[in-house]
Amino acid sequence: MKYTGSIIIIIICCLISGLDCVAGAVAGNSTVTVNGRIVDARNKKGLGSVDISLMGSRIGTISNADGYFSLNCPAGSVGKVSFSIKGYSTVAVPLDSLRKGSNIIRLDRQVVELSEVVVYGGDPVKIVAEAIKKIPDNYSLSNDLLSVFYRETIKKGRRFIGVSEAAIDVYKTPYNKREIAGDRVQIERGRRLVSQKGNDTIAVKIAGGPNLAVCVDFVKNADALFSEKELSDYDFKMKTPELIDDRLQYVIDFRPKVQRGYAQFRGSLYVDMELMAFTRAEFEIDPGDKAKMTAAVLRKKPRGLRFNPQKVEFVVSYKQVNGKTYLNYIQNVMRFKCDMKRRLFSSAYTAYTEMVVVDRDEGTEARITRKDAFKPRQIFYDLVDQYWDEDYWSDYNIIEPTESLEHAVEKLKKSGKSLSLQ
Repeated sequence: MKYTGSIIIIIICCLISGLDCVAGAVAGNSTVTVNGRIVDARNKKGLGSVDISLMGSRIGTISNADGYFSLNCPAGSVGKVSFSIKGYSTVAVPLDSLRKGSNIIRLDRQVVELSEVVVYGGDPVKIVAEAIKKIPDNYSLSNDLLSVFYRETIKKGRRFIGVSEAAIDVYKTPYNKREIAGDRVQIERGRRLVSQKGNDTIAVKIAGGPNLAVCVDFVKNADALFSEKELSDYDFKMKTPELIDDRLQYVIDFRPKVQRGYAQFRGSLYVDMELMAFTRAEFEIDPGDKAKMTAAVLRKKPRGLRFNPQKVEFVVSYKQVNGKTYLNYIQNVMRFKCDMKRRLFSSAYTAYTEMVVVDRDEGTEARITRKDAFKPRQIFYDLVDQYWDEDYWSDYNIIEPTESLEHAVEKLKKSGKSLSLQ
């Protein structure tokens, strides 16, 4: 894999520039909202990143890290809302019952019997090769416009110093070719809050940003992980199968066995046993060579600043709808340290990016023009405003903020106001 960095982020006040994503649902008074919390049925702990969707529609979202969710559906919607996450039994709850008030959704862990491991064992290389071969059968062959909600947060140590959100459109060409030349991202609306403290400020450009929705889609982008020709560069190993949406998945670990001149990945692939479709990938840049890791993510830094990446991780998941599989969710966590030469201590930063597809227009004739598309070298920070018009977001499907993030937003707002009054 060549982590080409076709997406650029600038961190000002340690702010990563490169938010993305869209949130599309229905605006105005034409929505009805249901909310609640999803917990592990056994230990009652909140479950984050649970996929939530109105069955029979294209509308969905995910739960936050504490398990809380809010789902906006068009007024008059009927049917059931599905709650699913790998390793748990999927639960479907009537929408009408969710409208009645506070909801606690309990999910039970699902254990794959050892006998199934024997039955479904196989050659991991052949499984991955077959899944690549069947991409045209399993994924969309139309031009699709995805609505995505995106949030990016920046921490210095344990303290939030930047929060940015956006609604974006992502245009996807058919998946019959593993290329992304025609795929584009357009920012519809965004907002930001950034720390006003001078000692939080650095100026670094690193890989990331709105185009993650294009570049990290490893099913469509052969350069995101590996092409069929590059399979021999990796060691693959079968792991215990898991369940996603009550469907058995091959779980295949991969590690580079041939060293290249660029950073490579290691991680796990999930392949639907029946359809032979990729449903999920969890991977990270191999930290074995820090020089390659730095080259993969760092684009520009001030003279005298030392940049030390610690971890760069990704989660990419897909959702099956009516016999086809669609991009559903992307998470990116980047941890790094920065310090100026001659300083005794360095500062630790974490950039956390999360995006979820909340609506989808299949077979669309609408396109994102080159003029309107987010450019690889544009800075997201420069294209969005401060936190304004909060009611605008009330009818969008967003990822609910965690309690810690809510507190951080209030602090950042107060910090900005006090500064502006001086």
